Amino acid sequence: MIDLGLARIGRLLQHTPQTWKAIHVAGTNGKGSICAYLSAMLSASGVSCARFTSPHLIDRWDCITINEKPVSETIFRQVEGLVKQRDQDEKIGATEFELLAATAFEIFHRLKVEYGVIEVGLGGKLDATNIMKHKSVTVIAKIGLDHQSFLGNTVEEIALQKAGIIRSGVPCVVDDSNESSVLKVIQDHAKEVGGAELHYPSSDSALLQVLTKEGYEPHQVQNLACALLAFRLACPDVDHSMSRLLPIVKQLQWPGRLQKIDLFPIIGQHQAALLDGAHNSQSAEVLAEYVNKHYRSRSRSITWVLAASKGKDVDSIMSHIIQPSDHVTAVQFGPVDGMPWVKAEDPANLINQVIRYGVDTQNTHNSGDDVRAALEWASKAAGDEPIVIAGSLYLVSSVLRLMREAESDQKA
Repeated sequence: MIDLGLARIGRLLQHTPQTWKAIHVAGTNGKGSICAYLSAMLSASGVSCARFTSPHLIDRWDCITINEKPVSETIFRQVEGLVKQRDQDEKIGATEFELLAATAFEIFHRLKVEYGVIEVGLGGKLDATNIMKHKSVTVIAKIGLDHQSFLGNTVEEIALQKAGIIRSGVPCVVDDSNESSVLKVIQDHAKEVGGAELHYPSSDSALLQVLTKEGYEPHQVQNLACALLAFRLACPDVDHSMSRLLPIVKQLQWPGRLQKIDLFPIIGQHQAALLDGAHNSQSAEVLAEYVNKHYRSRSRSITWVLAASKGKDVDSIMSHIIQPSDHVTAVQFGPVDGMPWVKAEDPANLINQVIRYGVDTQNTHNSGDDVRAALEWASKAAGDEPIVIAGSLYLVSSVLRLMREAESDQKA
């Protein structure tokens, strides 16, 4: 299911030239947001641009965008069919992600885009996306513990895998809010590669101050500063003025990242909720900081709708976000299209974890595999208190899919 390496993707793409310039983004957290910022700035600057991020949100093809719009299902399925046929004819045995990445790169070539903004799938060094030959800029976002069984048990080991996207002669933007030991690993690897100049957002203190004054959260400031620096390096001849770029990024809502939604289409009554895909310790800590700052200051209790993928460090996630006064329902997301290896954690296990952190059993609920029921229970339990939906990007997908289906039914 997950089998890192570049041999199979290399064979899949041997007849697909890379006719576009790449901005390659790795990291544990923030890389998707950085990709979204970058493609928005490129597109708004009149640069033909495609983006490949994972996982998809609602439909499998929405992980590929062309000039800020998801690629059409027709084009996606046509090219995917060609790639799968190639895999079969040449007996390559590619993984699902390798087939998806090859489909994206084939689409970029066919549609003659100038730039491709590419999010690493897992790690960096041996990730299928690292097959790219023509990189304009690389970016390494915030690094933390996640996917240890594939990448290593320490942040330093994981950082070395992420640093594998660095190329000689290609500038690399590094989020310098990372731990010093992580930065040293990246710096040492850049020296080993040779000729890869590292760039740090904090060197532009005026930019960080502007973004902070604009109301961005600390992690958003870092992500946006990385994206702006990468954009300047990739397109030095384009207008980089903040007066032009800030309005562009302000309009951007990256789904499932501190996204404010109204559950009315799903549950039939107006209910505000915060939707966030925090699914590891580091992202849970960032979410907790946001919730404590904006919600707990005026509310004693938070009502959580939680899910998680099997294998995640659920205990660490709960330690950041849960307080004894909270209400919690746990739910199991369904099968993930195109990602059969992803399995949901048993909701009973999640409930046991929150009880360990002091939540009263009477304030918990096991919603099984019914996401709609989980949202309905949360609405009743919350009353006027805040609702936060978190723990998994696949739960985010389930909620957004329910939202789309409900809105479609209402229009019909």
